[in-house]
Amino acid sequence: MTAASDDDDRRAFARSLWRHVGDVRPPFAVTPEAGQESVWDYPRPPCIAPDAREVKICLGDVEIARTRRALRVLETASPPTWYLPRTDVQMALLQPAAGRSNCEWKGEARYLSVVTSQHTVEAAAWWYPTPLPGFEDLKDHIAFYPRQLECRVDGLRVLPQPGRFYAGWITPELVGPFKGEPGSEGW
Repeated sequence: MTAASDDDDRRAFARSLWRHVGDVRPPFAVTPEAGQESVWDYPRPPCIAPDAREVKICLGDVEIARTRRALRVLETASPPTWYLPRTDVQMALLQPAAGRSNCEWKGEARYLSVVTSQHTVEAAAWWYPTPLPGFEDLKDHIAFYPRQLECRVDGLRVLPQPGRFYAGWITPELVGPFKGEPGSEGW
């Protein structure tokens, strides 16, 4: 068996474990009101949605990125993860970081640290050099962890998704509950 087929088998197994796939909102999910989105209506596999709101990311008083061309990855039970075009990111402030991870949908991620004259935040961002089929639009885009940086959408600071591993951005229009909250381990 080749390494590629081993990766395909691991991805297929990981995909098979998902119980909620966005086709039916579970009874414990909050019902959205007008102008709100339920993360339980997002699909699995995830989808990519362009978003024209202004996104700004700062570390201290240094602007790391600003765009109106963000992509949101929408996946059942999680707040969206936001990806910004590299052309709208101060790439000189990013340095390769140790580690890699694998997403059964998007592929292998590589990490980046944010480094300014006053601060360094290790592995505060990531990207997919070669996204898997269906996620090619993420090529040349960078995602940032809102727990470690000041991330804003249309001037409002986002809240980080609960849980150390997750990177979703909670904006005011979202209702959950969200993966990462206590008791969500089986979602």
